[in-house]
Amino acid sequence: MRLLIVEDERGMAEGLRGLLEHQGYAVDLAADGEAGLDCALTGLYDLLILDIMLPEEDGLSILRRLRASPR
Repeated sequence: MRLLIVEDERGMAEGLRGLLEHQGYAVDLAADGEAGLDCALTGLYDLLILDIMLPEEDGLSILRRLRASPR
């Protein structure tokens, strides 16, 4: 499985990535909402982990936009 973590706190993002990679997942990081949305729209990811409070665009807005976008 390929996962995307959208988290602006570097320590939190790196910690989550380490734990998930240890479990065998491929993990990418995005540090703000705009980058996270761009990555998510590629369709490469099986799961997104979204922080609610992000710079540029918050996690709930990203989720709404993804749900509204054609697949």
